[in-house]
Amino acid sequence: MAESESVAVPVQVGEKRGCPEDEEKDTPSKKLRVEKDVKNGGPPHQDEEEELEGEAGDGEEEGETFADMMKHGLTELDVGILKYVSDHEGFSGILKERYSDFVVHEINKQGKIVHLDDSSIPVEAEEVPEAQQQPQESDVLTEEQKKQLGELQLFKNKETNVSMEVIDDTKEKRTLVHKAIKTQFPGLETKTEEKEGRKFIVAYHAAGKTALAAPRKHFWPKNRGSFCHFVLYKENKDTMDAINVLSKFLRLRPNMFSYMGTKDKRAITVQEIAVLKITAERLAHLNKCLMNLKLGNFCYKNHPLKLGELQGNHFTVVIRNISGTDEQVHQAMTSLKQTGFINYYGMQRFGTTAVPTQQVGRAILKNDWNEVVDLILKPRPGEKEFLVRCREEWAKTQDPEAALRKLPNKRCVEGQLLRGLSMYGKKNIVTAFGLIPRNNRLMYIHSYQSVVWNTMVSRRIEAFGLKAVEGDLVLRGTTAHILSAEEAETHSIHDIVMPLPGFDVIYPTHHVGKGYRELLSADGLDIDNMRHKVKDYSLAGAYRRIIIRPSDVSWEVIQYDDPRISLVHSDFEKLEKKPAPVFNKEGKYRALRMEFSLPPSTYATMAVREVLKLDTSIKKQTQLNTTWFN
Repeated sequence: MAESESVAVPVQVGEKRGCPEDEEKDTPSKKLRVEKDVKNGGPPHQDEEEELEGEAGDGEEEGETFADMMKHGLTELDVGILKYVSDHEGFSGILKERYSDFVVHEINKQGKIVHLDDSSIPVEAEEVPEAQQQPQESDVLTEEQKKQLGELQLFKNKETNVSMEVIDDTKEKRTLVHKAIKTQFPGLETKTEEKEGRKFIVAYHAAGKTALAAPRKHFWPKNRGSFCHFVLYKENKDTMDAINVLSKFLRLRPNMFSYMGTKDKRAITVQEIAVLKITAERLAHLNKCLMNLKLGNFCYKNHPLKLGELQGNHFTVVIRNISGTDEQVHQAMTSLKQTGFINYYGMQRFGTTAVPTQQVGRAILKNDWNEVVDLILKPRPGEKEFLVRCREEWAKTQDPEAALRKLPNKRCVEGQLLRGLSMYGKKNIVTAFGLIPRNNRLMYIHSYQSVVWNTMVSRRIEAFGLKAVEGDLVLRGTTAHILSAEEAETHSIHDIVMPLPGFDVIYPTHHVGKGYRELLSADGLDIDNMRHKVKDYSLAGAYRRIIIRPSDVSWEVIQYDDPRISLVHSDFEKLEKKPAPVFNKEGKYRALRMEFSLPPSTYATMAVREVLKLDTSIKKQTQLNTTWFN
C-alpha cells in the first residue's frame, strides 16, 4: 500500500490477473495532476461515468505527451462554467499534484464518516454442523503446504500449480482440503487428480471463465447476516476496477458486490461495500496480496447497499505551491464556509478529448445516429497511436471489422461501437450503439443536460446575483414551486433550484428561464418534446440547487520542503501505526490543506475552483503543472 511500492506502468484490470496489481506511482511528473473531478455518489448515471470515449487503454501514451494531448481538451468556458459567488482575490496552486492530495471518505446514511480503522474478524457464535466440526480446516494443511500455496498465490512459485497427495483418502478429507485452500488462499482453484492409483489435490490459479463462475455453495449459519459489509480503502484505483480485482480473487461476478456510490481513481478513497455470503475471513485473507487496496471493519448484515443511500462525502484536499497570502486564504475559505460555491457540473462530466461528450448527447437527442457514429469514431488530434490508426482505418474504409482490428483493447467505447456495427450493420446503428454499456450511453445525454444547466445557471447568477427573485424555483418536497415577488423576499439563494431540461420539469418564469427554450432550439431540439423514440434516451429532467454550502469546513496552511512527501495521514498509515507527516515551519513550499463535507452529486473541484478562482479543467491545470515543473 505504501507509495514507494507502486509500479510505474498501470494495467487494465481484468486483462491481466496478478497479485500484486500493477499501479501508477504517486510521484510528481509532467503528466496529469488533475485527472478527474472527485464527485460524490448519486444515481447510477452520475456515478458510472469513468470510461469516456477516447480512453481505450491504460497503457503509456505513444507519440504525444499528456500535455500535448490536453492542448485539444475543454476549458471551463466551453461547458458553461463562468461565474463565482465571492469577491475575494484568487490565487494560484496545484490541485492533485499527487493522488494522495485528494482524500475522500464516504458519509453513510447514518451521517457517520466512514473510516478504515479495524482489521479484526468479527466474533460470532457460528452454527457448525457436527460433520464439519472435526477436523478444523486449519488443521488439514501442513506448514510446508501453506508455504507452497502462499508462494503460488503471490506468483512467487515458478511452478504453475501445487500438487498434494491425499494420504488418508476419504471424500470428507478431500472436501476439507479443497475448502481450506479456497478459504485461506483466495484466487486459487483446486481439482482432484488420480496418478498411478494415488489421489492428489492440485491447486492452481483460476483464470478466464473459471474465475467468473458462480461460487460454490458453502455452509452459512442461519444466525449470520447474508451480507458481509466492509470498508474498502483504495489508492489510485476507481471503484469498479477495485471490485473487479476482488471479484477475480473470490471467483465472484462483480454484481455480487453492492455500494452506495463510486469514487474517483486519482485519489485515496474510503467507502463501504457489501458482498453476498462471503466470510470476513476470506476477505481479510486478500489483504496480504492486494496492492493499493485494503479491506477492514467487517460486519454481517441482512441487507445489501444501494446506490445513492449515502449522505455525501468528506474531502481532505491539498493545494500545493499556493501563491496566496494567509489573509487571502482566510478570506477565500471563510467565503466558502459562509456562502458556498456554484453547484456546477465539473469537468469530469464532459470527457477529455477534442470531441466533447455533450456533442454526442445532442446528436442522440436529435435522433441523428450517423452523427453519433461520426462523432465517436472520427479522427481527432492528440490521441494514442492505436486510436489514431483505428480512426484512420474507419475514415478510409468505413469497415468496422478492419477498424476494430487496430484496437488492442476492444472494451473501450470505440471498440464496443465498432463491434456492434460489425454485428448489426451500418443501417442498424441504434442496436449497434446498444452494445455500449447503458451507463456509458446515458452519460452522453446527461452530459448535454449538464452543459445546458451550467450555462443557464451562469446566466441566472449574471442577471440576478445571489438573491432569490420572482420567477425562481424552490422545492416543496419533490415538487417545484414558482416564487412570487413576496415569497422571494423570504427565501435565500441557497433555496433556489434550476432544472435540467426534460419532459417532467417546469422552468423559471423570468427571462433567464425562458432562455432554456432558445438554447435548446438553437441546438435543434424541442423543449416541449423531450421524449425519445428509444425509451432510455427520454429525458424526464430533474432539479438541482444552484448554490451549495459545504459543512464541516476547516483549513490550515502548511509549509514543507520535500514535494514528494504526502501531506495527509491516511487511514492505512494510521492502521499500520505509521507516523503522521511532520511539517517544517520554515519550509520553502506552502500548501493549503482544506477539509469539507458535501452532499451527493456535487463536485469537490467546483468548491476548490471557488477558493482559487482558477480554471480546474485538465487542459488548464496541465499547463499550470507543466510550467511549474519546468
